[in-house]
Amino acid sequence: MSNERKQRMGQDSTLDITAAWQLAPGVTYLNHGSFGPTPIPVLEARERWQRELAANPMDFFVRRLNGLLEDAAGELAKFVNAPRDNLVFVPNATVAMNVVAANLPLKAGDEVLLNDHEYGAVIRIWGQACQAVGAKTVLARLPYPMTSPSEVVDAIFDKVTDRTRLLVVSHVTSPTAIILPIQAICDRARELKLPVCVDGPHAPAMVPVDLKSLDCDYYTASCHKWLSAPLGTGFLYVRSRHKQGLRPTVLSWGRSLDGKNPSWKDEFHWPGTFDPTGALAVPAAIQFLKDYGLARFREETHALARYAREQMLERLQAKPITPDDASWYGSMVAVELPLPDDATPPGPPHPLQQWLWENHRIEIPVVRWREKTLLRVSAHLYTTRGQIDLLVEAVADWLNRKAAT
Repeated sequence: MSNERKQRMGQDSTLDITAAWQLAPGVTYLNHGSFGPTPIPVLEARERWQRELAANPMDFFVRRLNGLLEDAAGELAKFVNAPRDNLVFVPNATVAMNVVAANLPLKAGDEVLLNDHEYGAVIRIWGQACQAVGAKTVLARLPYPMTSPSEVVDAIFDKVTDRTRLLVVSHVTSPTAIILPIQAICDRARELKLPVCVDGPHAPAMVPVDLKSLDCDYYTASCHKWLSAPLGTGFLYVRSRHKQGLRPTVLSWGRSLDGKNPSWKDEFHWPGTFDPTGALAVPAAIQFLKDYGLARFREETHALARYAREQMLERLQAKPITPDDASWYGSMVAVELPLPDDATPPGPPHPLQQWLWENHRIEIPVVRWREKTLLRVSAHLYTTRGQIDLLVEAVADWLNRKAAT
């Protein structure tokens, strides 16, 4: 896709931005929040890097890679307003969270505080890290439905004790798609001198991320979600005082191949022979959204999420879980379906999720959470109101069939 065409798509509202994606024919894709499909300009940027790498891998890895990764990480650091030297590429937020867990010095009796809206894998990571040394995780139960930021902050900090060594909290929750009051949470933690690790895979691009303002200790994120960078791209932000001695979960040489002065990033940016082209294409993803307009992207995708929320509340008798405000949800929204007796376990795909795919080719997660059934809709620039209408009609049909049995 030419630069001219990319610019025209961003500037001319009469052109179809969905042309930037090549989604499978007949599929209604409403799960960008889990696995975001990569737009064509970003795929093309990665392919250019792949061709350069293939032309002379020795030159690429030994002489050029360290500087290329530094430049790409620098662009990403500017995007999230972080010091350039405090951010490294990792494959995804899960890897980043494992790094934090592997490096945090815990001992018997210590506590790591999370909450019941956290991603299941994150709870598991910290559960195993604590179990290994005799520490424990503590799970704050947040209000449901949520009505005010202060009650969320209070619910979290009511669980802080003198044994709490780290607070782990999502910027945007995964099962419930809620934007938490992360600045207020970080500010309160700083007053208590309590370290904070923010789990932020859904935040970059969906909402402004300002790491200098948050001033958290760690921030983990994936770039393949709302930023629409290639799959396998994420980052770990580390406050300066934690960088010394920080180690990845996979060790290689511990140095770059170009002989430059050692850096804490060397442990992460040279894990052995790998494909770095996804990370090198992250600046192209940033530029893609900037060309379209970040504010415009956020406004349009939130409007679609709000339309989905309205339709699900009206036509499915679903229940809201937050106030109707952009401060609570952005490009992704979840509602509670009227299934109070749903005994489906939280692990396997929900029968509704399977039915939507098998009968309507709709890709969307149906989440079992707190013994409730949540339908989570993701909206990106290729999403249409017609697709949301199709979803609501299909779910209504399934609910009617279930009620008749």
